Amino acid sequence: MLDTLARGAMLATAHLLTGVRGIWAAPPPAGPCVYFGNHVSHGDFALIWAVLPPLLRARTRPVAGKDYWDKGALRRYVGRSVVRAVLIEREREKRDEDPIAQMSEVIQAGQSLILFPEGTRNQTDAELLPFKSGLYHLGRNNPGLPLVPAWIDNLHRVLPKGEIIPVPLLCTVHFGAPITVADGEDKDAFLARARAALIAQRPAHLEAA
Repeated sequence: MLDTLARGAMLATAHLLTGVRGIWAAPPPAGPCVYFGNHVSHGDFALIWAVLPPLLRARTRPVAGKDYWDKGALRRYVGRSVVRAVLIEREREKRDEDPIAQMSEVIQAGQSLILFPEGTRNQTDAELLPFKSGLYHLGRNNPGLPLVPAWIDNLHRVLPKGEIIPVPLLCTVHFGAPITVADGEDKDAFLARARAALIAQRPAHLEAA
């Protein structure tokens, strides 16, 4: 009961502070998929999560760094119980689980994931940081898995660097058509294609198309 109330409060806060809305270039996959987005703040997953249709949201879990979400009782409660995050140990020497196996287990259980392939928040002027290889290996280990690009627009101004309190501002999540890892596709070729698919959802690129 408490987890459900906390979940509802998080969604309400996301909508109140950002007016977040989702724009879909194609209908969302009905089955398990991965929503992969740009990463500029710790609030990114909540915005993608908030605009998913309720039935899809109920079976979608964010992938997050264990080192961040296991710090302190409140973060641990939110990460593990409220948003049911798949917590990944980012330091290889501390791992007792394979991250791809962790995520694949969730997919094979019929649930979806929210993933940020940059691996860390982008606090530069570049559109995106280089992608880590996890998205490729996850898609390769789960043939045909839909990977949905999701560009979060205006979050730099919603949560300015160094600020704790969000600035109320309209925020939009642009979802593109799903892609998959093709049979025999090279890792670098796929990551370049995934990166291009995500950048293509940025409003400036959509307007120019």
